[in-house]
Amino acid sequence: MVIKKRKQISIRGIVGVENVAELKKGFNRHLHFTLVKDRNIATPRDYYFALAHTVRDHLVGRWIRTQQFYYETDPKRVYYLSLEFYMGRTLQNTMINLGLQNACDEAIYQVSLNLIQDLEEMEEDAGLGNGGLGRLAACFLDSMATLGLAAYGYGIRYEYGIFNQKIKEGWQVEEADDWLRHGNPWEKARPEYMLPVHYYGRVEESKEGARWVDTQVVLAMPYDTPIPGYMNNTVNTMRLWSARAPNDFNLKDFNVGDYIQAVLDRNLAENISRVLYPNDNFFEGKELRLKQEYFVVAATLQDIIRRFKISKKGSSGPVSFDSFPEKVAIQLNDTHPAMAIPELMRVFVDVEKLDWDTAWAITKRTFAYTNHTVLPEALERWPVGLLETLLPRHLQIIYRINQGHLDGIRALFPGDLDRIRRMSLIEEDGGKRVNMAHLCIVGSHAVNGVAEIHSNIIKNDVFRDFSELEPDKFQNKTNGITPRRWLLLCNPGLAELIAEAIGEEYVKDLSQLQKLNELVKDDAFIRDVSNVKQDNKVKFSQYLEKEYKVNINLSSMFDVHVKRIHEYKRQLLNCLHIITMYNRIKKNPKAPFVPRTVIIGGKAAPGYHMAKKIIKLITAVGHVVNKDPVVGSKLKVIYLENYRVSLAEKVIPATDLSEQISTAGTEASGTGNMKFMLNGALTIGTMDGANVEMAEEVGEENMFIFGMRVEDVAEMDVQGYDAVTYYNNIPELKQAVDQIQGGFFSPKQPELFKDITNMLFNHDRFKVFADYEGYIKCQEKVSQLYQNPKEWTQMAIKNIAASGKFSSDRTITDYATEVWGVEPTDLKIPPPNEPRKALEETARVLTEK
Repeated sequence: MVIKKRKQISIRGIVGVENVAELKKGFNRHLHFTLVKDRNIATPRDYYFALAHTVRDHLVGRWIRTQQFYYETDPKRVYYLSLEFYMGRTLQNTMINLGLQNACDEAIYQVSLNLIQDLEEMEEDAGLGNGGLGRLAACFLDSMATLGLAAYGYGIRYEYGIFNQKIKEGWQVEEADDWLRHGNPWEKARPEYMLPVHYYGRVEESKEGARWVDTQVVLAMPYDTPIPGYMNNTVNTMRLWSARAPNDFNLKDFNVGDYIQAVLDRNLAENISRVLYPNDNFFEGKELRLKQEYFVVAATLQDIIRRFKISKKGSSGPVSFDSFPEKVAIQLNDTHPAMAIPELMRVFVDVEKLDWDTAWAITKRTFAYTNHTVLPEALERWPVGLLETLLPRHLQIIYRINQGHLDGIRALFPGDLDRIRRMSLIEEDGGKRVNMAHLCIVGSHAVNGVAEIHSNIIKNDVFRDFSELEPDKFQNKTNGITPRRWLLLCNPGLAELIAEAIGEEYVKDLSQLQKLNELVKDDAFIRDVSNVKQDNKVKFSQYLEKEYKVNINLSSMFDVHVKRIHEYKRQLLNCLHIITMYNRIKKNPKAPFVPRTVIIGGKAAPGYHMAKKIIKLITAVGHVVNKDPVVGSKLKVIYLENYRVSLAEKVIPATDLSEQISTAGTEASGTGNMKFMLNGALTIGTMDGANVEMAEEVGEENMFIFGMRVEDVAEMDVQGYDAVTYYNNIPELKQAVDQIQGGFFSPKQPELFKDITNMLFNHDRFKVFADYEGYIKCQEKVSQLYQNPKEWTQMAIKNIAASGKFSSDRTITDYATEVWGVEPTDLKIPPPNEPRKALEETARVLTEK
């Protein structure tokens, strides 16, 4: 077998003889530790773990140094609370951020192993998220470390992450994601910081104040994962909590009860961190989910307060919390960690004995809230009865927060009962519920949306009453992506090409990509960009041919639509376009046709019937199209099974056309759109989410924009949307819909898709038919441009050059300066091999700054 080396890119670190020798030594030592004495019987997984532990060795010293540095400088700390961190794989990202990629490649090559990529493929994705929200949290951690912020990610160490999706006979089937079954070399258990979390019980009133008593206790065991910044020796921490039953759990009744059953019942406590809820943009009011939300919040706040008290250890007398907001910033990633607000109040008032008004002022100055969706079904509203049982003291606190809030509203708007009803934290319609978004807004000093259009909708529509009351509280923070993972790691060919053209600084300052505009007419650069794209298409087509046993036409346009399956994301609109293309080929097989490979992928929530039917329809259409000899290589439809971070890293660099076609006003931002743009795909999309700002940056003429704007949708909502009119007036639409409902794609079950067509005709909130005609015409423009490869590539270069705004480094800089009150720094912490004096000197410089 021929062993090939990966291309050497300086932005992935210097090879260096010492580096390589040290890595080889570490690799051999770790391979020996796995008890593999004979290389010939070592498995690929043995090699992966040996390499992972070798790379981890280089992390640990920097990790310890970073924490020492924070201890000595006592900066304001940022805590990012999220129920999801969709991290993906860690090995290659760590090698890149430490500058070890090339040295590792060389070391592995010298010990006569196959390509390092094969070892990277052994790693399980850490799938601790559903989609955009969780992946955003992961990108933010990378940027916070790269910008030198003293930041911590806090979440749950789910034993089972987002399910593995299998497609069987066209249907989605879920399998458990047992991602920890082989162990996780990147985490470190920290039992010394284990903390109690309380549930149930009752509230006892006394002269000293309220006491929450007779509770059930679950222990929170922290597992720490290092988060390295890019080439700055900063290594931050992601701390994920795992639920453990205390040793006396359910054993109090041992003498009269069943000892065996009591031990088995420990599972009830430990189920809290067992599995990630697989819902995206949908609220499911289950008790276990509320337990999870409180679990992460209660453990995290104890940890934050412990760390704050350590920083105050030199002061005499009881600890003062007056400076708490100057030392602590907590960002709530959507409403999932909203119970942090009443929990911090409980700790301040019941435990630390602060008076209510002081505690409330500190709490509001500490928290900030990011809203991620305007879909009503996604907004969390917890039943009062459930809170009363599970967290009785917190319900009391929420009622008192609401009382103070509504007293203020009454004073400003006397007699306006409707406003009071709209703004209350407690909804009365159809059973009392706590509106968690309202709690977050009232308990935070800053509220932000995640794209300009989304933030405007929040201010002017969804939370209008609140923004009228406190307009300065509402901000926009357009999402971003880390260029380390989403360019250097996944598209090394393009990353190297850009570095050769404009230098390497763009990796930490993505706005420098603007310099590529000077090369838009450079024939050699156009050719090189085109070649990189073609290489990526070849590589991905080999993967597709291996996994799906299909022949891919490499001259075809790779038309990609990958994201969670949801009606608002309108995979159905794409499906109608596929059927329309198919019908055109069948009608006139000899007419010129720009060949396409349409790739659709994404998971549906297990309980989301319509989304699962949509997957079945797409696979059924693909089955007909792909088997039709008349169509041949002109059109192929592939459903990407088990779309996840590591698969995104393969498909995005190979994409020609990115589909971002949600109904205007429904996608808060999107981040996939940014990843495709950075990797040289062109976008067909609506004026929704961050697409609007992408169009501002690159110019609408360099994207394929179609469809209703937000105002058009609002007007249609007032006038009424009549799907039948579009169906009757657009012959190609009528033909496609008739085929779906007539059983053309499901001849053995003609009624199979009647739920879909019934929805499209009678209760389609997302108005698929209204945008069909504009979408088809826009797709014709796409095909037309694709026939001119030079112009297509020039447009792609303009898109890459305009993608600098969408770095998560820019997003985090905005949060840091405008929300958290901290400043990014380019100070480099001295590496572990430098004497401690160097660390002290860096700390002195930063303190003086």
